[in-house]
Amino acid sequence: MQRATLTNFRSPSQLLRLVLPLIFLASFGLGGVHAQSQFPNKPIRYVIPFPPGGATDNIARPLAAELGVLVKWNIVIDNKPGAGANIGAELVAKAPADGYTWLMGSVGTHGINQPLYTQGGGRLPFDPIKDFAPVTLVAEFGNVLVVNPDWAKRNNINSVNDLIRYARANPGKVNMASSGNGTSIHMAGELFKSMTKTYMVHLPYRGSPPAVADLIAGNVDIMFDNIPSAINFIKAGRLKALAVTSAKRSPALPDLPTVAEAANLPGYEATSWFGILVPANTPPDLVRLINTEAVRAINSPAVREKYAAMGAEPVGNTPEQFAN
Repeated sequence: MQRATLTNFRSPSQLLRLVLPLIFLASFGLGGVHAQSQFPNKPIRYVIPFPPGGATDNIARPLAAELGVLVKWNIVIDNKPGAGANIGAELVAKAPADGYTWLMGSVGTHGINQPLYTQGGGRLPFDPIKDFAPVTLVAEFGNVLVVNPDWAKRNNINSVNDLIRYARANPGKVNMASSGNGTSIHMAGELFKSMTKTYMVHLPYRGSPPAVADLIAGNVDIMFDNIPSAINFIKAGRLKALAVTSAKRSPALPDLPTVAEAANLPGYEATSWFGILVPANTPPDLVRLINTEAVRAINSPAVREKYAAMGAEPVGNTPEQFAN
């Protein structure tokens, strides 16, 4: 039997019938590799499920900017607030799994909201586990209990114990703002109310910035806010800080006691985390690439300095560590 070689074919059409399918198969098989080697070839959409100026936004922006410096990635911040961050999370869950849509997820989107919004037969528009692929945990931090300075002065509130005494003597007369139902800020307040046996009226907002604005204006009385969102207002004297909600004092606000120590509430602790997630079924090699560059940016001096100034602790771990 004669061996088939390129010189055995008697016409160009015979040769093309063999070669064209091979070219097609080769291009099909290498297409994904080539696409990933060129990633990204267009802007990356980084969805922040809260408005500009809040802790989630403040954590995301330095990271996005540093990725632009280190690897020239064009990352566009897209704030999509509402429904306790569920609107932004749903958008990413249903986006193409191509690495071009990221979510700044949190303990709210991937922890609190599932039991909160599904009680009584309700359901989330996404599955926090099945619909996402974890990339890396970006940062962790505590919250801070802040009050309107004028309101505190009128009512002689200079400590956590002063607040507890006032709230117990005036049930239902203290308004407590939050960044939305089910957020870590809301849960920090509810835990405080439960452990101190006080009744304060919860007023949910669409994110921290409008809640803080009303707190500064005196339209609400108190708030548990993420430290990165409130720290500049505290330092400027526009908010009065009473305590932090972490187990240990914050290096960014070292003179503030913890709620647990200030009010003798052992076991009180409320902290937050934020991390990058992408749609489920994003190619693992692409997830690993995004992880590698994101962790490099998180560990850069520029980002670490910015996070330290706002009271956030940078993390930067593997997808497997983040998932666990």
